[in-house]
Amino acid sequence: MLVETQQSRQSAAKESSGREQIVRAVLDEIRPNLKRDGGDCELIGIDGNKIMVKLTGACLFCKLASVTLEGIQERLIERLGEFVRLIPVTKSPRTGHGILRKTHRAADLSGQ
Repeated sequence: MLVETQQSRQSAAKESSGREQIVRAVLDEIRPNLKRDGGDCELIGIDGNKIMVKLTGACLFCKLASVTLEGIQERLIERLGEFVRLIPVTKSPRTGHGILRKTHRAADLSGQ
């Protein structure tokens, strides 16, 4: 039984690592387009089907940021073969705590 538990943990770790590699590859693919416009997108974390990213530079205040996030989410769903929810995160300069920034698309996905 202990062997099964260790094997399942190793399998879960490999799967998680594979998912992260796919997510990073997708972000690397779109990064040149974002940088051309003065922005970027960083992977903050993955929690199940939730993928937290941080838009930086010009992307942070861009009116089309929700469209960019929607495109990234669609590409992730295509590559991962499963539904994922892309969540934009910003850091509070005073507290350093993460703040979720809801876009119209994120609100639609959460059912609100």
